[in-house]
Amino acid sequence: MRSRRLGPRALALAALAGVVATVGGTAMATSLAPAAPAPQTGHVREYWVAAVPVTWNVVPNERNAIEGDTFTPPQTVFRTVVYRQYTKDFARRISNAPGDEGIQGPLLKADVGDTLLVHFRNLDTLTNSPHSMHFHGVRYRFGSDGAYIPGFSGPGAAVKPGETFTYRLVAEPSSAGVWPYHDHSPSMTASIEGGLYGALSIRAPGEPRPDREFVVYLSSHLGFMTIDGRAFVGNTPVFHARVGDLVQWDVLAIGDDFHTFHVHGHRWIQPDGTPRDTQVVGPAESFKLRWREDTPGTWLYHCHVESHMMNGMIGIYRVSRR
Repeated sequence: MRSRRLGPRALALAALAGVVATVGGTAMATSLAPAAPAPQTGHVREYWVAAVPVTWNVVPNERNAIEGDTFTPPQTVFRTVVYRQYTKDFARRISNAPGDEGIQGPLLKADVGDTLLVHFRNLDTLTNSPHSMHFHGVRYRFGSDGAYIPGFSGPGAAVKPGETFTYRLVAEPSSAGVWPYHDHSPSMTASIEGGLYGALSIRAPGEPRPDREFVVYLSSHLGFMTIDGRAFVGNTPVFHARVGDLVQWDVLAIGDDFHTFHVHGHRWIQPDGTPRDTQVVGPAESFKLRWREDTPGTWLYHCHVESHMMNGMIGIYRVSRR
């Protein structure tokens, strides 16, 4: 692997950004369920998201390009329920944005100070199970927690098929970063195994918008180790950037496994100023990485747990010259 050069330009960017590698969390202990949400100072952002049945193929080309293994549809295809975004009032289903294609739900974006209204509808006609949305990293009242507690939780913790619930969330200063959301209803275990999860990206005050934002969700499906629900080069996302782009990687894990995220030919700066090129992420943990791209080439990105990588958790990152 060729190490990425950290010259004066890259180090200057790190100084301006303050934190290039941001872990989705905070060292300060704080409650996420106060008597009332903190005062909002930004905009109200509304999203319409539904749980819908889909047919998903973990290995669409049915092969492991690196080791030459081949598979058949019974090994790689399954029916499941996932989050999908809609236009206002659930008028029309829309695809995930570039850089976020996969089994995961839509990347929900906000700025610190914003209030998010996430309108959730359960359209599960596959299992006819209740579902919910539970969000990490933001402040909300108990009714918007989305976690089922028998005898205590309200309707947002087990939204029945055909019903709709609105979650109200506030992005505080400590919310800046990348966070997971996922089902936390009575069907949580089966739902997460099936792909009912997504990511929330919250921008800090004064933080520039990235030119490219890539969602990397590390999980397992059908015995394969997947990135965004796909396994092996040729199936996992191919991310694209150009020299000069400010790129942001949103790295999340869900399930039972710990992973180590690595990008060939690149390093990033930690909050303490030290460079690194591999970072551990555990179940429901998340972090974001940023750099100003200056290294053209076709690079691998992958989990560096070797058995995970060779069981599918590997993809391609292509950087072109302008």
